[in-house]
Amino acid sequence: MVNGILEVLLVDAHGLENHEFFGKMDPYVLIQYKNAERKSSVRRGEGSNPVWNERFTFRVQYPPTDNQCKLLLRIMDKDTFSADDFVGEATIYVKDLLALGVENGGSELQPHKYSVVKADKSFCGEIRVGLTFTPTAERELDLDEEELGGWKQSDF
Repeated sequence: MVNGILEVLLVDAHGLENHEFFGKMDPYVLIQYKNAERKSSVRRGEGSNPVWNERFTFRVQYPPTDNQCKLLLRIMDKDTFSADDFVGEATIYVKDLLALGVENGGSELQPHKYSVVKADKSFCGEIRVGLTFTPTAERELDLDEEELGGWKQSDF
């Protein structure tokens, strides 16, 4: 089993359906890999064409124990006085990226457009995401500060 870091570059989205009656929506993205979830910043007033240019990391193992190698990106519209609205989602299967990274010591997928679909699977825009997988030895694995309650692991 190989451990590593999956880095997600959330670039932008285009042509999202605006759910607001007045003004533009305030989109953000929930990025999920297995049980880990990260949240992008809220792009206030950017409506159907938000730009994030944000990076997120996930700890991964290859081969996976449950054979589920997918990244789920759920686009939401931030609302102030009610529950946030679901805009759409995109699924990215990363098994081949991880396998290639294990074989070659790393792999990268330049930013690419993925279709965003609503709950009924109808098209509602595109999201652009880049991916990088870097295998690491367990000792070298740089733990996220949040996973250690704000403390970094010591070598002592």
